[in-house]
Amino acid sequence: MDQGNNSVVTEFILLGFTDDPEMQLPLFMLFLLIYVITVIWNVGMIVLICAEPQLHNPMYFFLGNLSFADLCYSSAIAPKMLADLLVETKRISFNACAIQLYILSFFVDVDCLLLALMAYDRYMAICNPLHYSVLMSKRVCGRLMAMAYFIGMADAMIHTCCTFQLPFCKSNIINHFFCDEPPLLLLSCSDTYNNELMVFIFFGCILASSIGMVLVSYIYILGTIVRMRSAEAVGIFHGTMLFVYFRPSSSYSLDQDKWASVFYTVVIPMLNPLIYSLRNKDVKAAVEDRSAWRALVHGVTKSRTRLND
Repeated sequence: MDQGNNSVVTEFILLGFTDDPEMQLPLFMLFLLIYVITVIWNVGMIVLICAEPQLHNPMYFFLGNLSFADLCYSSAIAPKMLADLLVETKRISFNACAIQLYILSFFVDVDCLLLALMAYDRYMAICNPLHYSVLMSKRVCGRLMAMAYFIGMADAMIHTCCTFQLPFCKSNIINHFFCDEPPLLLLSCSDTYNNELMVFIFFGCILASSIGMVLVSYIYILGTIVRMRSAEAVGIFHGTMLFVYFRPSSSYSLDQDKWASVFYTVVIPMLNPLIYSLRNKDVKAAVEDRSAWRALVHGVTKSRTRLND
């Protein structure tokens, strides 16, 4: 339907990673493996934290929510990305594109804020151990988590609504493997300065507060920072965010951006459970306790069976 020189966009075409058919199957197998590991590790962490009373404390409360956020925004990207690697034309409807951008923005914001809350929790535990149980009570942690979800929801709604109210008349071809804001802004035939400004202001405040909280907390617990493996993941996650979203549109290189986006949409959700949880002694102990319990139950059951025979 024409409206002057503009047309109503009902779908977008994603270019994906490569046009080389020989590369699509290897990439599909690689990203499928990463996504399966991501789902297993994050779901496993959520179930373990919920099932083990010894893990019912603020640190693992935030870790459980981090696993949930990683699982959600990875699942918003990976299934469609995997399906597109098996087809020639990578179509996504206008509404599906908006939903994908909203879910991604929502849970990436939550992830950023969770990293800050986790750093704050470690600061309180190490620097204020006598008041830790009061300052980080279940009620306080619940309110902090609710605040993180509310901020993420509001920020994602603002960016999604403002982006998809723009007229798209240049093209409907997105040089990316998912619907992200920078490549979408490049397709608009109107001035996108206000949209870019909102990215800098709203998401910039969230990212800056997350980085600031992490840095300040780690400065106060400088004696333990060398032993914190989480610093590696925090650096990769925040570094990728800064590279992709905090550059002027004139310097966008979508071929570089989409490969950089792989780190925070695909790789980081897989690494977080390993870095934060699976190498943690409390989690190892909980896993071993459950394994020992299952072995004991199995042994008792087997003994009863033999007695009955």
